[in-house]
Amino acid sequence: MRRPRKPESNAAEADERTVRTAALALLAGRDFGRAELVRRLERRGYPPDAILAAVEGLVAERLLSESRFVEQFIRAHAGRGQGPARIRAELRERGVPAEEIDTGLESSTEDWAALARETRRRRFGVSPPGDFRERARQSRFLQYRGFSAEHIRAALGPGDDIEP
Repeated sequence: MRRPRKPESNAAEADERTVRTAALALLAGRDFGRAELVRRLERRGYPPDAILAAVEGLVAERLLSESRFVEQFIRAHAGRGQGPARIRAELRERGVPAEEIDTGLESSTEDWAALARETRRRRFGVSPPGDFRERARQSRFLQYRGFSAEHIRAALGPGDDIEP
């Protein structure tokens, strides 16, 4: 026969179990970074100590992985035509540690220059910019998308024949 538990420990266990269930429901939709998942659970009004215990348990069980989230995020946002600078900024906003971001971007197999060329082609067509004003406009667009000057030069081609 079971012994009845103390009410305090049962309530604490129920809270942690409830938080874990809510976290798993969120993770079923998509991957989250640790900080982003904690913020989501806090917004739902769960107690901070139960959130931390549940998140630690998910990390220990490898159901929550910062590196997997970063890898998936980079792949998805590169597929949308975003460059490494923009991806880095968005990951930083989500509370991902800088070391994880750097590791993820370094291990990424993306060819950023080719992605910049493809993004420019989709937006502006096949022909290269004809004058300085158009080149500057396309350059600003690619810079906004998060590509470096090197990637932009590769995407726009040589500008020696364009007069200012």
